Amino acid sequence: MREGIAVGGTILVDILKTLSAFPRREELVKIEDMDRSLGGAVSNVAADLARLDPTLPLWAVGRIGRDSEGEYIRRTLSQYPRLDLSNLIEEDRTSFTDVLVDKETKKRTFMAYPGASAHLDVEDFDLDRLTCRILHVGYILLLDTLDGPDGEYGTRMARLLHDAQERGILTSVDVVSEVGDRYRRLVTPSLRFTDYFIVNELEAGKTCGTELRDENGRLIRENIPMALAALKEMGVKRWAVIHAPEGGWGLDEENRLIERPSLKLGEGFIQGTVGAGDAFCAGVLLSAYRGCGLAQAIDDGCAAAACSLRRPGASEGVGTLEEARALAKELGTRDE
Repeated sequence: MREGIAVGGTILVDILKTLSAFPRREELVKIEDMDRSLGGAVSNVAADLARLDPTLPLWAVGRIGRDSEGEYIRRTLSQYPRLDLSNLIEEDRTSFTDVLVDKETKKRTFMAYPGASAHLDVEDFDLDRLTCRILHVGYILLLDTLDGPDGEYGTRMARLLHDAQERGILTSVDVVSEVGDRYRRLVTPSLRFTDYFIVNELEAGKTCGTELRDENGRLIRENIPMALAALKEMGVKRWAVIHAPEGGWGLDEENRLIERPSLKLGEGFIQGTVGAGDAFCAGVLLSAYRGCGLAQAIDDGCAAAACSLRRPGASEGVGTLEEARALAKELGTRDE
């Protein structure tokens, strides 16, 4: 019987630099603080899942470097007893991202070095040996080889997801936020072989070609059902989910629209936003794994994201799912 969740894809080190203000071109600003933490879908989602449910069998699949950053990844992830690291391949130099954080607004800008993760390919996933029930892979647009063309399925990522589904594994994918027009070309082929698609409003809008924020940054709520329906039409089989600071929305297996508000976060609550999206994804995936409905899953995603927001790093603030639910009850939702 299949059990547990495998998380594959981008694995890297985030170098967080808190800036006195964000510079314009040719300006100088001070770096007021620096820290190092794990980043990427593998590091964040796997760690979040391990914290949300310490009994859950987990696998990490990815490529890291033969360097000090690769050792740091192994050492940090080794703290989770149920997380199997035997599928980490060592080569080249570890991927890393400079995360530039505006001290006042907490908004982030990313500069990424592709490194070893860029070479991850279908053959690195030993699907005949992985006994997971769900395979989550991220991020499309950041995995150069898996984003590459495939004559039969469109992209190598789409082939991987097809091969996983053929073995009875449920699939989930995430996308990285980027400026550009690659979404329709690189994301769309994978959706035909995706059971759970969990993305933010920017990624969803660019994938389906629907604007979800206006020029003033206002969320265009009336467009969200249209975007979700488009994602389902592109092939998402079970849940299409969009998350934003304002809340979470989704279409379930029966194409029923679910809308859940985000939590009320008081002044000073947010200490960092670097891993909130991955925490939301982990909360939704764990609820799906446990057989919960989509409404509960989105609530759990919002709760896990709030836990992440209360600490500067990606996963340090995340506790068990029961603790996250208790925090959500304490905070209350925006519509209360």
